[in-house]
Amino acid sequence: MTLTSSNDPADSSAAAAGRFISPFAVETPAGAEGWESMYPYYALLSEERRELDDGKFWFFDGMHNPEPLYPFDTIMTENWWVAASQMSTRVWPVPPAGGIDHRIINGYLYISPNAVTDPVEIGRRAELFGVRAGHYFQNWDEIYDQWVTKATDCIDRLKAIQFAPLPDTEPESSVFEHRGLYSSYQLLTTYGELLNNLFEMGSYHFEMLNLGYGAYLTFREFCQAAFPGISDQTIASMVSGIDILLFRPDDEVRGLAKLAVELDLAELILPENTPEATLTAIAGHGNGAKWLAAFEVAKDPWFWFSTGAGYTHSDRAWIDDLRLPFTAMRGYIQGLQNGEDIRRPLDAILAERVRVTDEYRSYLPTEDDRDSFDGLVELARKVFPFVENHNFYIEHWHHSVFWSKVRELGDVFVAHNFLDDREDIFYLHRNEIYSALYDLNIGWATGTEARGETYWRPEVERRRRIRDVLKQWAPQPALGVPPEFITEPLTVMLWGITQETVQEWLGAGGEDGGDGELRGVAASAGKATGRARVITDPEQLHEVEDGDILVCRITAPSWAPVFSRLSAAVSDVGGIMAHTAIVCREYGLPAVVGTGFATVTIRTGQLIEVDGNRGTVRILEENAQ
Repeated sequence: MTLTSSNDPADSSAAAAGRFISPFAVETPAGAEGWESMYPYYALLSEERRELDDGKFWFFDGMHNPEPLYPFDTIMTENWWVAASQMSTRVWPVPPAGGIDHRIINGYLYISPNAVTDPVEIGRRAELFGVRAGHYFQNWDEIYDQWVTKATDCIDRLKAIQFAPLPDTEPESSVFEHRGLYSSYQLLTTYGELLNNLFEMGSYHFEMLNLGYGAYLTFREFCQAAFPGISDQTIASMVSGIDILLFRPDDEVRGLAKLAVELDLAELILPENTPEATLTAIAGHGNGAKWLAAFEVAKDPWFWFSTGAGYTHSDRAWIDDLRLPFTAMRGYIQGLQNGEDIRRPLDAILAERVRVTDEYRSYLPTEDDRDSFDGLVELARKVFPFVENHNFYIEHWHHSVFWSKVRELGDVFVAHNFLDDREDIFYLHRNEIYSALYDLNIGWATGTEARGETYWRPEVERRRRIRDVLKQWAPQPALGVPPEFITEPLTVMLWGITQETVQEWLGAGGEDGGDGELRGVAASAGKATGRARVITDPEQLHEVEDGDILVCRITAPSWAPVFSRLSAAVSDVGGIMAHTAIVCREYGLPAVVGTGFATVTIRTGQLIEVDGNRGTVRILEENAQ
């Protein structure tokens, strides 16, 4: 794989100098001048910080934000900028790991992990980490149960938040109940509640996550030292086969498919009608009420399942667009009618986990070594469910509800003539929204036209034009100086960024490894040949056909229903613990992740070979069919 995606001589000279192009050398595309005004000052490169920013290693976070950030959507990256970093620096802290810095460049998010290298400081942090993390590891199950209670309570309070336009006249109840607080105050404070709720969940997000990755990383390091040459996928197979919530929505769809067959409703679902038409047809059937009741139970919460990473408002959930679960349901019904077992191959994965674990344990020379191995693999298995389950509670359930609440607020601005469309609210940064709400309150209170009625429409259009230009620009996947150390757990496990991969990226000279192959992380074992299906937008998931090899930037867990139709998967970004890797292992599909440029190198219809054992992808036929 490579990070040298352009033919710019500056890129070549930078690579020759042992570094990537400077972030300060990135040019603004024509027509996007002034893009910086859409984002907060602290997220931008600046001359005052030139020496610092130019000397760091930055990589493009295409996993969570593959497109230019909408101004409001920066709330998500700003949220985890603090929440994730404080766990590694101020709460635990992880001995060799600092926080993860952020910069927005041409609208795209770049991040940079900090490392702690001073032995004295590492020792001091290790003592703190041992006591604090040890408490969590020793009481993991109890703390996890408490975490679920906190997370669901946070979601319930988010659901209760409501936005409505200000009334023409304040209701009588405000007067006769002597509250002394009125609709203008309620609008502002409710917006504050919305933001605080997101930041609260952001803190819960990383309460245990860094520890989860850290425990797995420690197990991985033990295995790499004890078994030289062991692959990441072999290590991962020792903690695979654990039932996690991210598979529950897909299991619900399978259950609905099975119930449809039992109730003789299959023929109403199989035609490729709209979900709405299908539901109407089912409602008119004698057995329809029973199936619809089960469908309603499944929807909440399991259909609050984002079709993306959940970090952008454009990542709509199943509950907003039922086409994906209904497409999957048709496939499961057809499988049942053909006598197939539509369940995930969990038994086979568990059997392989036992076999691999026993095999490698037997290679250890001493009882002490085996005791250490047993303790580490047990801890990795204990923490693994949280590493994935948190994703359903937060990125899917909570964030999908959050985006729906922001759209409700957008309706308020439309009603008060600030905006033309509820979606336009996402062109305002969260701090600007507070100012716009106060402007709205002034106009309402005084009876004078608020300035926002003439200010925001042209500003939204200006930002829309700029973002449209930035969307056509190809971000450099890496900038700055290659790091001497990468010790931040999420960077290694989630993004797959290691010393070795950075050097490989720096040394590569084309969009493949120079021998006709794309190289990445061998994420899930096996080998498959098939036609590529390049997916760059969840809308394209409806085009997937049986036997296709999925080629994408990164998958979302909610894509799981299409995996039963695939023969393999390939992604541009991700490490051994990215969702693409985890889902493929649980479905028994070969996978290669972190290839860098699969989606721009491979075309739909090309015959390709995916080797999940070696971490390679080969194009066997140049011409797409």
